[in-house]
Amino acid sequence: MSFRDLRNFTEMMRALGYPRLISMENFRTPNFMLVSEMLLWLCRRYEPQTDVPSDVETEQDRVFFIKAVAQFMATKAHIKLNTKKLYQADGYAVKELLKITSVLYNAMKTKGMETTLVSEEESSKFKFDLGSKIADLKAARQLASEITSRGASLYDLLGKEVELRELRTESIARPLEINETEKVMKIAIKDVLEQVQKTKDMLNNVASDEANLEAKIEKRKLELERNQKRLQTLQSVRPAFMDEYEKIEEELQKQYSNYLEKFRNLAYLEQQLDDHHRVEQERFEEAENTLRLMQNRLKEEEKCLLKSGSNNDSDIEIQEDEGSDSEEEDRQLIKQRTAMEILMQGRSNKRIVGTMQGGETEDDEESEDSEIDLDDDEDDDEDDLEDDSMEISPSKANRRARKPEPLEESDNDF
Repeated sequence: MSFRDLRNFTEMMRALGYPRLISMENFRTPNFMLVSEMLLWLCRRYEPQTDVPSDVETEQDRVFFIKAVAQFMATKAHIKLNTKKLYQADGYAVKELLKITSVLYNAMKTKGMETTLVSEEESSKFKFDLGSKIADLKAARQLASEITSRGASLYDLLGKEVELRELRTESIARPLEINETEKVMKIAIKDVLEQVQKTKDMLNNVASDEANLEAKIEKRKLELERNQKRLQTLQSVRPAFMDEYEKIEEELQKQYSNYLEKFRNLAYLEQQLDDHHRVEQERFEEAENTLRLMQNRLKEEEKCLLKSGSNNDSDIEIQEDEGSDSEEEDRQLIKQRTAMEILMQGRSNKRIVGTMQGGETEDDEESEDSEIDLDDDEDDDEDDLEDDSMEISPSKANRRARKPEPLEESDNDF
């Protein structure tokens, strides 16, 4: 049995309209009921009025059924079937069934082609199809060549008819010899008897084979029971290392739970750290922005103060009251000091010493000089602030040079 034969058989049975679905797995094991049903259906499909017996309950009924089907197919369809393979009802029976199904399938296919050709001719009476005409032309040429070859062979055979006629008449006129006929019949009977003896021997062998198979089956059953009992004993016995294994498994579970907890805490702390860094970065950026705004505003105020300071210097030369000028200068100095302190807060750990008190003394002047010296020692990155401080320092020097001498009478100031 081949896969192709089994597939072709299932497809043919489906095309013929067999009501039951046939699977390729049905013939892996002997299935006599299915084979008998298909044989009965095929016989009735070939000739609906057939009277093949359908009883297959006992062994004798099955043998009679197989013989009847084989005889019917041999007499009606001239198909020789192997009854032994049919009785096996497995994959080898498919080849025998394929003989019947192929005949019925080819007949149905031929009939279907004829009906389709007739319908196509009727539908294409008023249509002109060049492709069909070319195909017909090829078929006509092939038939013409076949006719010529058959005619030549027929002519040769008719030429031998004279000799064959004489031989035919001689064989017909020869009298029938009974001895030769009897001899041939004895030979045929002897062959039949030998076949019967072989069949009986095979049947006896079948009985012995059946007994052997039953003995093997019993042996296999005993082995199966013994193996099942051994399996049950092995399953019931507890291994020696099982306690240690369970203890290690519990410890592993605890360690895994601790690992999960620590991993969760670590992830949470990392998230909190990232949030803290982000907040600090935002604060730093905001402080830088505010410091930059304050620096810009202080630069503008310094420019205004420088302009107003130059105007005040010109006014000091003209005015006579030096006491009022000194008070204005003190206020300007205080403003400049506060501005410089705010600016120096943004620098790297630079410290400026100053006071918020009014009045000018020698100590104050020395502190102012120290502040100016610190401003002069700054880095080159803050050139604008250095320029502003350098612009402020000459005015302070001028003001120190123009410091009024102490009056003899302080009551005159009032």
